[in-house]
Amino acid sequence: MDTLDPKPAAQAALFNDLARAYLAQQKREARWRWMWRLLWLGVAISVGWAAWESGSTAHTPVTPHTALVEVRGEIASETEASADNLMTALRSAFEDAGAQAVVLRINSPGGSPVQAGLVNDEVRRLKALHKKKVYAVCEEMCASAAYYIAVSADRIFVDKASIVGSIGVLMDGFGFVGTMEKLGIERRLMTAGSNKGMLDPYSPLKPEQAELAQSMLDQIHQQFIKVVRQGRGKALKETPDTFSGLFWNGEEAVHQGLADQLGSLDHVARDVIKAEDIVDYTQKENLAERLAKRFGAAIGGGAVQAMRGAVGVR
Repeated sequence: MDTLDPKPAAQAALFNDLARAYLAQQKREARWRWMWRLLWLGVAISVGWAAWESGSTAHTPVTPHTALVEVRGEIASETEASADNLMTALRSAFEDAGAQAVVLRINSPGGSPVQAGLVNDEVRRLKALHKKKVYAVCEEMCASAAYYIAVSADRIFVDKASIVGSIGVLMDGFGFVGTMEKLGIERRLMTAGSNKGMLDPYSPLKPEQAELAQSMLDQIHQQFIKVVRQGRGKALKETPDTFSGLFWNGEEAVHQGLADQLGSLDHVARDVIKAEDIVDYTQKENLAERLAKRFGAAIGGGAVQAMRGAVGVR
């Protein structure tokens, strides 16, 4: 009895497998092509929208007008209230001939004394250069580094319930030495320099290093106090609590000379500067930047997953 040769059947099965693998590879490559096309299309749309948004929201000179610069959120590098952003906005505001005065509208709990000091110095420089007044309008919070900036203004306006003050400096952290001992964990820290591991949270706090850290904080505190006294002058009614780190509501801040009077942005523009039109010079992220920050990580993660699938990694 004749038997069928298995080789043709095996060859046909192998051919089918190869064909399916080829088609699957072609589909993957097609998906990648479309993904990159869509990605580039998204980039093009974002850039176009950013250009349109930049043109549509850019301040149009109005004569006369009140120039506004917002100080919102944490004062730190890489934030909306960074020294770079604030100083760029301030320069634009001062240089505009139509700006009758500049208002710093502040709503911030504070932040970096370095960033605040840079802004304070720049405000003073620009005031002397352009002979324009600066007014600070404090909303919910004007504390710590935010107040450091506010005292660069010629006058400070607050709401009666604003939080104002907190003229102090802090350095915080944690100590895990006791917990490590209970868990039987040994800290192995090697340094070149006796103070290189200073304030390491996993090592015992040395008294001499704590003294050094406190000395540094005291020096920065004195810098803060000097700036406040320079900015507020004779209006400041100093008490033992003034520079203790306490904060007060706006009404009490006026009584203590930390602020001048109650008032809002509209009040200052209309009744003090006499220029009701308000032009915002604040540096703001455009749509492209917001999209990049929001979706950049997600796109990157999706691309990695897709690449894993393409090369057969599971």
